[in-house]
Amino acid sequence: MMHHLYEIAVYAIPLLFAITMHESAHGWVARRYGDNTAWMLGRVTLNPIPHIDLVGTIIVPLILLMGSFMTGLGGVLLGWAKPVPINTRNLHPFRQGMLMVALAGPASNLLQALLWLLLLKIFLVTGFLTQSLLDLTLAGVMVNFYLMAFNLLPLPPLDGGRIVTMILPYQAAVKFAELERYGMIILVVLIVSGFLTYFMHPFVWTARRLITWVLI
Repeated sequence: MMHHLYEIAVYAIPLLFAITMHESAHGWVARRYGDNTAWMLGRVTLNPIPHIDLVGTIIVPLILLMGSFMTGLGGVLLGWAKPVPINTRNLHPFRQGMLMVALAGPASNLLQALLWLLLLKIFLVTGFLTQSLLDLTLAGVMVNFYLMAFNLLPLPPLDGGRIVTMILPYQAAVKFAELERYGMIILVVLIVSGFLTYFMHPFVWTARRLITWVLI
């Protein structure tokens, strides 16, 4: 039991930061393109409390972690926060603004993963690398790559779906955006079928290669 609690604590810290910075990044970029909605509502902040969603930030990750511990198998760690409110009518230019707002979340996770790798290297070089710090930094890298991969899935309303919508020609974008009403159903099918794991595999492989490179 203590081991499981330790594992939960190790993953909870980077997961909380990953989700908080992901949502804050959306709001920060939206402000750069003319929409102050998230800023005025206090959602462009590194304080995790305004971003916490009971189901997505706590219950789902906890269930996935416990399931992974009980089965002894490595699972996919997913989670989400309260969506940052964006008034798209304020974004100028609209398509570029929408594209950059969508990219901001996954980009923040990539940046965090690289920062966790840098911390790992610093701890290793300075001789301060304990088992707890090793576990924490590895969790930080993997959590952020998982969330980046999940959000880049080209399915509305995920960030990847928004990105594809903004890249497509107008008529095709309108048709593609209509998938959003079925987004959650499609996502469940992708998870149950195992396709989501297949989609995320290159990201996980990259994360593990980077960790190996830093540790050598």
